[in-house]
Amino acid sequence: MNLAVIPARGGSKRIPRKNIRAFCGKPVIAWSIEAARRSGCFERVVVSTDDEEIAAVARSFGAEVPFLRPAELAGDHADTVSVIRHAVGELQRAGDAPRNVCCIYATAPFVEAGDIERGLHMLDTGDCDYVFPVTTFPFPIQRALRLSAQGRVAMFVPEHAGTRSQDLEEAWHDAGQFYWGRVQAWLDGVGIYASGAGLAIPRHRVQDIDTEEDWIRAEWMFRAQRAAQGNHEAEQA
Repeated sequence: MNLAVIPARGGSKRIPRKNIRAFCGKPVIAWSIEAARRSGCFERVVVSTDDEEIAAVARSFGAEVPFLRPAELAGDHADTVSVIRHAVGELQRAGDAPRNVCCIYATAPFVEAGDIERGLHMLDTGDCDYVFPVTTFPFPIQRALRLSAQGRVAMFVPEHAGTRSQDLEEAWHDAGQFYWGRVQAWLDGVGIYASGAGLAIPRHRVQDIDTEEDWIRAEWMFRAQRAAQGNHEAEQA
């Protein structure tokens, strides 16, 4: 069985109640639930939450909430691997035996069903324990700057002050959308980056949502992409 687990605790601080806040017409968690169901990869789509309101919203969009997450796994320092391990344990005690588990973040409206499918294919055909989407930094990280309290700048890597951008190695970062993993890797606490493979996706489909500024930017990006998609479909009709 392939299982999707969407972690969605109730106590988010920087954006209160962000997991069910309206994003472009729906609670933001709904976009993750719908992408998981549309992918056709999962026998079950489960939301792990400590919050009854989030549970009700999740169920209304077609997810299951067969248990509530304990308080010790719903704090600011709860890590993803521990939350998924708990969810797998709960389902195993109920008689299910997941083979692969995909953690999909609740605030990932840009996640696409096709990427979830491609990630599963990479996991099934590769020798890694995890697969997750990655994208490139828009600027060479070797040219990053520090900014002091007085407004003065200094390079993190001064030896690259004169290096041309095209001569620097391209760097990638975690897109923060989903993580496919073999169930035993989750249960053993294997590090995602220590034994993971990256699924490349374009930068215009990646936006972390941790602050109000992030939220506003993400909605602009999302609406623009939806409008462009609609225009393209109209042109093809």
